This record gives sequence, structure tokens and C-alpha cells, in this order.
Amino acid sequence: MIEWIFTRPVVIGLAVAGGGCSAAAGYLRKQAGREAWAARLDMTGYVLMGISMLCFIIAGLRGTES
Repeated sequence: MIEWIFTRPVVIGLAVAGGGCSAAAGYLRKQAGREAWAARLDMTGYVLMGISMLCFIIAGLRGTES
């Protein structure tokens, strides 16, 4: 049912989205008054990358094909 979350495109998409959020947070940190938004965006990026890594590990342990 939710096998699609363990597919290669989804795992890579989550990692890229997380990296984009973290990069945007770095840009926001350079602007005055945007530290709170940068912290939230950075946390979102790390959560997305963490989910991506978890899905990658689970797919590997289950032997799920891409």
C-alpha cells in the first residue's frame, strides 16, 4: 500500500528537498531578522533528509527493488 515511499525517486526527492531547505536556511541567516524562519527551515530540511535516510535503510533491509 505505501510501498511507493521506498522507491528510489521518492527517497532521492526527499533528500533533495531537504538539502534545498537547508540551503535556503543558510541564505536566510545572512538577512537581518530572518533567524527564526531560517531555524524552522533548517529543521524542516533535516527532518526531510532524516526521513529519506530512514526510507533508504528500510528499503535496503526489506530488499525492495527500485
